[in-house]
Amino acid sequence: MNVRFTPMAAALGLAAGMMLSSVAHADTIRIAIAGPYTGALTQYGDMVKEGVDTAIETINAAGGVLGNKLEAVVIDDGCEPKQGPVVANRVVNEKIHYVVGHVCSGATIAATPVYNNEGVVMVTPSATSPAVTDGKNYDMIFRTIGRDDQQGPAAAEFIAQKVKPKAVAVLHDKQSYGQGIATAVKADLEKDGIKVVLFEGINAGDSDYSAVITKLKSAGADFVYYGGYHPEMGLLLRQGAEQGLQAKFMGPEGVGNPDINAIAGPAVEGMLVTLPADFTSDPANASVVKAFKDKNRNAGGAFQLTAYSAVEAIAAGIKGVGKDDPTKVAAWLHSNSVKTPIGDISWNKQGDLKSFKFDVFTWHADGSKTVFK
Repeated sequence: MNVRFTPMAAALGLAAGMMLSSVAHADTIRIAIAGPYTGALTQYGDMVKEGVDTAIETINAAGGVLGNKLEAVVIDDGCEPKQGPVVANRVVNEKIHYVVGHVCSGATIAATPVYNNEGVVMVTPSATSPAVTDGKNYDMIFRTIGRDDQQGPAAAEFIAQKVKPKAVAVLHDKQSYGQGIATAVKADLEKDGIKVVLFEGINAGDSDYSAVITKLKSAGADFVYYGGYHPEMGLLLRQGAEQGLQAKFMGPEGVGNPDINAIAGPAVEGMLVTLPADFTSDPANASVVKAFKDKNRNAGGAFQLTAYSAVEAIAAGIKGVGKDDPTKVAAWLHSNSVKTPIGDISWNKQGDLKSFKFDVFTWHADGSKTVFK
């Protein structure tokens, strides 16, 4: 899936950014929200924006951070890796010190060198690829979500112990996020002695996956794990059902989007998906959940509370050092834990969470989901 980025769009974006700068006051601390606000994956950007907006409103209502109000600045990267550095450079030029995002792993990986080199704190609530942080020696980059090599083993363990399929196929979308999680699942399945009869990439954005469905049937696959996003998973489910494929499907949090129901139709019923644990069920989060509901927002999506927690981490860091100094805020985050709706979180040297819980959910045709018991 490709999102066109034209010089005119860039000019308009820069102009919009300049307008935001002109109205920002000296007592405002801006936080950029970098993610897809055009293209096929805008819903994930919307999830993050809901979380950031709710956190900012809550913090501002309580007096802000050191007496300063927080302000969100939305910047679109279309989930495109090539737009990661474009957005990052805009953030730097706008003198914004903090970013919640990017949302997709490919764009995040491309943007992080700019942020780290220019002293901008970036906290992604959704990019799970290990390549975001592995071997980079970054000081300014953090996550409020687990990694694929935490999510992958959770999925593989579930498949091996709960599903116990005869023949597993693993598909992916050939992109950083999808291929990364699929590779991790395949490796862990094979460690558990589960035979992977097919490991193959599909082209994101295609409309006909008949060829790969034929391969799945020929391989005798009774379980399919797909690493990627909901548009392709929806088509695989629908077209698989139409062609008589008798297999259970499972995917990572990228497929857990309500829009998959419109694409897959009834075939979505029973799809399995790994998602962050349901933090909305924690009684300690009752006031946070209410804050979402009061604005007609959903706290129970994949990334709303991880995004909310990213803002809380940034605010805690600023309070911890007593001023708006991103380099010192990053150092503080590396040395402290922060109480958030996703728990008391802390980071290792490379900015990954020391622990994070993924659960397996069953997806239903009415768009709801239930924790697999």
